Amino acid sequence: MFDTHAHLNFKAFDKDRDQIIKKCLQENIWMINVGTNFFSSKLAVEIANNYSKGVYASVGLHPINISNLKSQNSKPQLKTQNFKKDEDVLEENFDYKKYKKLAENKKVVAIGEIGLDYYRRPKTKKKLEEFKSKQKEIFLQQLKLAEELDLPIIFHCRMAHQDLIELLKQKNINEKQKIKGVVHCFTGSWEQAEEYLKMGFYLGFNGIIFKLDLDEVIKKTPLERLLIETDCPYLTPPGFENERNDPRGVKFIIKKIAKLKGLSFEEIAQETHKNALCLFKINY
Repeated sequence: MFDTHAHLNFKAFDKDRDQIIKKCLQENIWMINVGTNFFSSKLAVEIANNYSKGVYASVGLHPINISNLKSQNSKPQLKTQNFKKDEDVLEENFDYKKYKKLAENKKVVAIGEIGLDYYRRPKTKKKLEEFKSKQKEIFLQQLKLAEELDLPIIFHCRMAHQDLIELLKQKNINEKQKIKGVVHCFTGSWEQAEEYLKMGFYLGFNGIIFKLDLDEVIKKTPLERLLIETDCPYLTPPGFENERNDPRGVKFIIKKIAKLKGLSFEEIAQETHKNALCLFKINY
């Protein structure tokens, strides 16, 4: 099994991170810990370097971690930085050189999570345009880094699918090298899913499938383009052993997808594991 989107680099796991990872590896669950700012990206790399295989990292600046968008940011802004979680620390701009150096580590398998997030947006037209423009600017800078390092993308997209699809289509038309990646925590329509699939992307599914009706999208998504994830510590699936999710939660995702597709648990686990190895170019 392969959890392609975890956050064991977040504060929620500071007390038992190593124990959780060891339990996961004992159960043959591999993982990618995904960065949301420089701090969490750096920690994801440090964690991955502690393990010979099965634990990997992705680095990137999440759209809601851009500081000059803080008035519309979905994370609470506190005057004293010491009270913030390290993964919540905001950055004014994308430091290309700093992220590039970090992403050159051999355990980094993707750039992400990056993308667009319009969940908390300004009300005035002018501010909305600035809000979207800044996100797109930083997103495109990170796409350039992924292209330079020949790494796939882990896309974050919330209430912004049409803009993301248009950006990616334009990028693929203008660039010789087509972008590869996965749309993490997919929550869009089947029509939007089709657009991503036509461009060659994978779709990632996690515990959100127990909250939203994505059954038809899952049924229609080809197995060879499907990835499993948890987004832990968030989106804990029903029946999990505690409130805080971890990569072992993939079992519940696999079980539901297997039922929807009329396949066995083993088939879904094996094929999605293969898909992850292929997209993230992991050899072992």
